[in-house]
Amino acid sequence: MAVLGFGGALSDELEPGSVVLASELRGNGAPVQCQPLQQLERELSDAGVAVRRGPIVSVPKLSRGAARAALAEDGSIAVDMESAWLAPAAADRPFAVLRAVVDTPTRELVRMSTITGGIKAYGALGRAASALESWCATLPDPTKET
Repeated sequence: MAVLGFGGALSDELEPGSVVLASELRGNGAPVQCQPLQQLERELSDAGVAVRRGPIVSVPKLSRGAARAALAEDGSIAVDMESAWLAPAAADRPFAVLRAVVDTPTRELVRMSTITGGIKAYGALGRAASALESWCATLPDPTKET
């Protein structure tokens, strides 16, 4: 199972168009550890997608200003609005969360830079989607007996 979409950076170390691969999901009870996904990281690299691995925190509404800064205090590097709630649906299957950064703390969604950030993030998602497709092809087929 893969969750692919947009998110916000929690520090200016990431910029619009950066791609974050979740190492952990926070925000819906106890943190959920994401399994190491070296094969997916290789596929992303082969597709020309530079990836940063780290914790993603999910929140129920947009976070700006001081709320965004508070989310970064635990070491989370990006924020989204659904991944932590989707994680249980993966059960025991391989699970990946990729977020393309649209905005940063100094370039929040309400600014004109959102358009440029959105275009960069959309391009990064396109490249990441092809890598996800290649990664999925390497996974065992659950419909076949082993």
